[in-house]
Amino acid sequence: MILADMVSLWNSSWPAGLTMLLLGLGFAIVLLIASVKLRVLQDERVEKVLAALPNINCGACGNTGCQEYAKAVIADPTLLGKCFPGGARTMAAVAEILNLQVSNSHAPKRPIVHCHAHTADRASIAVYAGIPTCTAANALVNVQACKFGCLGFGDCKAACKFGAINIIDGLTAINYEKCTGCTACSKACPRELIEMVPFNNPIMMTVTCRSRENVKNTKAFCKVGCIGCGLCAKQNDAFKVADNLAKLDYTKYQPGQSFEAAKNKCPTGVIVYRGKGA
Repeated sequence: MILADMVSLWNSSWPAGLTMLLLGLGFAIVLLIASVKLRVLQDERVEKVLAALPNINCGACGNTGCQEYAKAVIADPTLLGKCFPGGARTMAAVAEILNLQVSNSHAPKRPIVHCHAHTADRASIAVYAGIPTCTAANALVNVQACKFGCLGFGDCKAACKFGAINIIDGLTAINYEKCTGCTACSKACPRELIEMVPFNNPIMMTVTCRSRENVKNTKAFCKVGCIGCGLCAKQNDAFKVADNLAKLDYTKYQPGQSFEAAKNKCPTGVIVYRGKGA
């Protein structure tokens, strides 16, 4: 009786099981064909370029990560050199993969802080007791006497993934041994005090001030601010004075006597050296 029931069950169910098996096999074949027909072939150069990049996904190139940049630079070779952490070596490696010619004049960009005033050097209007970030403090009027100077709350430090920034006595300090040039610090500064500068030399001369106050206010607000006297410009034409502020054309800087004379003539000491070993 039991055997007869099992035979009957088998006879009634095997057609349905076979049908399901054939349907499953058919769907698998369709999906296999579709995956082959519809697949997007990736340029084999993407992996090669990706291997040449630092793969830190810092976003300095303007893309979300290194893989996106690898695809972008293959599609648009004018983006070559946008990987600031990788510098000239990475640019040369990517150029070789893409069979591109590059100039040897490309210099890696590194940040320079255009402020030289520590806490004791600045005149204060009131004690700030708000949210301890530069962005919050900068939203207030007259948070400190100099409206151009470093606020010292460390938004740049928080943005740096490489531990290359310290806040020393209220002033941002760059550790160039750790800095990759990713631009995160310059983007984080609400006062735009951190400029990405081409380092033609391991140590660069810079004007560490961005105040455009007149001489009277600068002296009242800061002990180490640029007063726009123009003595540096008289020593070397790479320096220009406009809006009460001396500026240096960093692309023209090369160590030399006239640059050293310009530094020594500065009455407030805002012309200093920055870089590895400075």
